[in-house]
Amino acid sequence: MSCSVNIKNLSNTRNGALLYENVLLDVSHKEKIAIIGPNGCGKTTLLETIAGLQTLQHGSLELFHQPMNHSNDFASMRHLIGYLFQDSDNQFLAPVVEDDVAFTLLAQGVSKEEARLKTMMILQDLGISHLSKKIVYHLSGGEKKLVALAGVLVTEPKLMLLDEPTNGLDHAMQVRLVEILKAIDKSIIIVSHHQEFIESVVDKVYALTPKGLVCTLNKQRAHSYHFHEHTGHAHTH
Repeated sequence: MSCSVNIKNLSNTRNGALLYENVLLDVSHKEKIAIIGPNGCGKTTLLETIAGLQTLQHGSLELFHQPMNHSNDFASMRHLIGYLFQDSDNQFLAPVVEDDVAFTLLAQGVSKEEARLKTMMILQDLGISHLSKKIVYHLSGGEKKLVALAGVLVTEPKLMLLDEPTNGLDHAMQVRLVEILKAIDKSIIIVSHHQEFIESVVDKVYALTPKGLVCTLNKQRAHSYHFHEHTGHAHTH
């Protein structure tokens, strides 16, 4: 099976105190998973470690079958990873929406014309092309989140890491985000407290505990598990 993320025996500390240990995780190609847990358990730290934003303390991490042993190893993977911050204001790199969405493309050496076309296409796909000339800091929380998501999607990453993507969204915007994420054919790891939202989007849910990750929902397994009344036995197909 082709894996986007492979983690073995990962542990992390904060201020000398153990956050979690023995984290094991495989995220297959185009699989969508969520990580849940109480505040302070280290969910964002784990997500940032996968993205290379936090130093790998103990254990091993592979992205697309490449070992990530040092910070330099992540450099060749940056264009494959899209990270959505919990606070959208931390995401923005330019004051005007269209300039912000195009920023990373231009930094990667894409021509201005191609960057403009790709920006307009992704804004249209997300239904926010009318915001293209707006100042990002004048937008609503939901609009900011979609603009930040556009900045992630426009680079066409293979792996998306989303930290509390429903923060600041009203119900209508949450429904819209579910539709967008379900239509995205990429590997996605979501950190969220919003149970209904994540169960609408992902294939598996893991709870982060001090002793590692525990799978609490596996739709793939549930779909292959059937109970036959005539035999009284449950089994897989």
